[in-house]
Amino acid sequence: MSYTITVRLDEELASWLEKTAQQTGLSQGQIVRDQLAKAKAANANRAFMRWAGVINGPRDLSSRKGFSKK
Repeated sequence: MSYTITVRLDEELASWLEKTAQQTGLSQGQIVRDQLAKAKAANANRAFMRWAGVINGPRDLSSRKGFSKK
Protein backbone atom coordinates (compact mmCIF):
# COMPACT_ATOMS: atom_id res chain seq x y z
CA MET A 1 0.00 0.00 0.00
CA SER A 2 1.25 3.46 -0.83
CA TYR A 3 0.38 6.73 0.87
CA THR A 4 1.12 10.13 -0.64
CA ILE A 5 1.50 13.38 1.29
CA THR A 6 2.36 16.93 0.27
CA VAL A 7 4.78 18.93 2.40
CA ARG A 8 5.78 22.56 2.06
CA LEU A 9 9.46 23.22 2.76
CA ASP A 10 11.26 26.49 3.32
CA GLU A 11 14.05 27.37 0.89
CA GLU A 12 16.83 26.21 3.20
CA LEU A 13 15.34 22.76 3.79
CA ALA A 14 14.39 22.33 0.12
CA SER A 15 17.93 23.24 -0.90
CA TRP A 16 19.38 20.74 1.59
CA LEU A 17 17.07 18.01 0.31
CA GLU A 18 17.95 18.69 -3.32
CA LYS A 19 21.72 18.77 -2.65
CA THR A 20 21.58 15.60 -0.54
CA ALA A 21 19.64 13.79 -3.26
CA GLN A 22 22.20 14.79 -5.87
CA GLN A 23 25.16 13.82 -3.68
CA THR A 24 23.78 10.45 -2.60
CA GLY A 25 21.99 9.44 -5.79
CA LEU A 26 18.82 8.77 -3.78
CA SER A 27 15.47 10.27 -4.64
CA GLN A 28 14.16 13.08 -2.47
CA GLY A 29 11.26 10.83 -1.49
CA GLN A 30 13.66 8.09 -0.33
CA ILE A 31 15.59 10.58 1.79
CA VAL A 32 12.35 11.77 3.42
CA ARG A 33 11.24 8.16 4.04
CA ASP A 34 14.63 7.32 5.58
CA GLN A 35 14.49 10.35 7.87
CA LEU A 36 10.94 9.51 8.97
CA ALA A 37 12.01 5.94 9.74
CA LYS A 38 14.93 7.26 11.84
CA ALA A 39 12.60 9.59 13.75
CA LYS A 40 10.20 6.73 14.39
CA ALA A 41 13.01 4.48 15.67
CA ALA A 42 14.39 7.22 17.91
CA ASN A 43 10.94 7.81 19.39
CA ALA A 44 10.48 4.08 20.05
CA ASN A 45 13.68 4.10 22.10
CA ARG A 46 12.22 6.78 24.38
CA ALA A 47 9.15 4.88 25.55
CA PHE A 48 10.14 5.57 29.18
CA MET A 49 9.38 9.28 28.63
CA ARG A 50 5.65 8.58 28.90
CA TRP A 51 6.24 8.37 32.66
CA ALA A 52 7.98 11.74 32.96
CA GLY A 53 6.19 13.87 35.54
CA VAL A 54 3.66 11.15 36.41
CA ILE A 55 5.26 9.49 39.41
CA ASN A 56 4.36 11.00 42.80
CA GLY A 57 7.16 11.68 45.24
CA PRO A 58 9.02 14.51 46.92
CA ARG A 59 9.78 17.37 44.56
CA ASP A 60 13.26 17.72 46.00
CA LEU A 61 14.89 14.45 46.97
CA SER A 62 17.49 16.30 49.02
CA SER A 63 14.74 17.50 51.39
CA ARG A 64 14.53 14.06 53.01
CA LYS A 65 17.41 13.57 55.44
CA GLY A 66 18.68 10.07 56.16
CA PHE A 67 17.20 6.81 54.98
CA SER A 68 14.62 6.10 57.66
CA LYS A 69 10.93 6.13 56.86
CA LYS A 70 8.90 8.75 58.70
